Amino acid sequence: MPVSFKYWDDCLDPEDMLLMWQDPNVNKEWTDAGEEQGRKVHLSRDPDGEAYLTQTEMMAVAVITVHRHFKTQLDPYMLGALAEIASGRRLFIDTYDRKTKETKVGMMQVTPEVAQWLVREMGYKNYDIEDNTNLLYWPFVNIYFGAAYAKWLFSCDDKQRNEEFVVRAYKGGKKKATHKSTAPIFQRYLYVKESLLSLRQPEIYNELSPDRLTHSSSTGAQLIYWDSKVSEGDMDAMWKHPDVVKEWTRSGERRGNVRFSQDAKKRPYLSRVEVKAVAEITISRHLSSRGVKPEALAALAEVCSMRFVHGVSTRTGLMGIDYPTAAWLSRDCGYRAYNVISVDDLYNPFASMYFGAAYLGWLSQYEGRERSHEFIVQAYLGGPENVNLQETGPFWNQFLEALKHYQDPKKDHTGCYIL
Repeated sequence: MPVSFKYWDDCLDPEDMLLMWQDPNVNKEWTDAGEEQGRKVHLSRDPDGEAYLTQTEMMAVAVITVHRHFKTQLDPYMLGALAEIASGRRLFIDTYDRKTKETKVGMMQVTPEVAQWLVREMGYKNYDIEDNTNLLYWPFVNIYFGAAYAKWLFSCDDKQRNEEFVVRAYKGGKKKATHKSTAPIFQRYLYVKESLLSLRQPEIYNELSPDRLTHSSSTGAQLIYWDSKVSEGDMDAMWKHPDVVKEWTRSGERRGNVRFSQDAKKRPYLSRVEVKAVAEITISRHLSSRGVKPEALAALAEVCSMRFVHGVSTRTGLMGIDYPTAAWLSRDCGYRAYNVISVDDLYNPFASMYFGAAYLGWLSQYEGRERSHEFIVQAYLGGPENVNLQETGPFWNQFLEALKHYQDPKKDHTGCYIL
């Protein structure tokens, strides 16, 4: 076997090790097993000597990974159940696929080829595996790429997929996701997921996340503060916006230390005042010639992400723009006011708004002709190739409803305008 570790400390960064110890369930399990904080922690071994994660450890890794990289987009229990049915939570398992001639590695059974594709094409660059694919055996690295692949499956082939499709495709391959041969996979998954839910209730999410290490972790701070995600120039523009100043002053915010609002699960989101301000500033600074209206952008943010900083489900960031689209707009269409080097860049509300507005403008001239407002909205939310009034009409209705929150009530709005 090419890779093997004896201790958790051999395959975890110190910060991750501290987070594991701060999990009450892990702390109890490790302490009961005779482990001590400050000393190396042994990996569990089965009777054959193979290293594996306990369900408690697996769920801690899944919860931390989701909080850190996929907040509001993935369910940690889904990742825990996938690891169970994919590998039995074994760390160093390799599975060779004769058809694809690829080797799946680790708990989530991720191939190096898929992981490298996720890095290069999808922007998942938090771990550098290009020159060292052995990092895929590290629990946090393996879960990160397995989660990224699962997220991609939710919208693969430009279609919104359900949980059953993703689970069956993850384990049995996309082509067999709807074949009867993979039906038992989903049943097994549901059984495992239910057992994990009984082991660790969802409310414990708020007890374990990188937010708890804000005193020493930039990752945690990025989940809480505007200033850690947004440039100094953009923050200055926000402080000059009269509606924002009024709201931030009322809530006790201070320059250099402005907090995002958070829901009950501590997921950061923007107020409607903040969303509209970001739209107005972005357009006035970079896209005034495109004619995109800030009210339309704000309404799209409402529909796409419910104003969550990280996005919702498969939609990334405030405007739901994915990394490949943003990278294409930057590379081929000349939209370079914001760098888009990795998917994490799209968690900057200004960057997401900028590329969302650019995409909206591009759609207005899709295939070289003027498009209606209804087409633009439906194409933005469902893909330009999938526009069908009967099927995507609900997108338009959702947009119109959201638009009411951002239009000036003193003005007469007899119709909808986007551009």
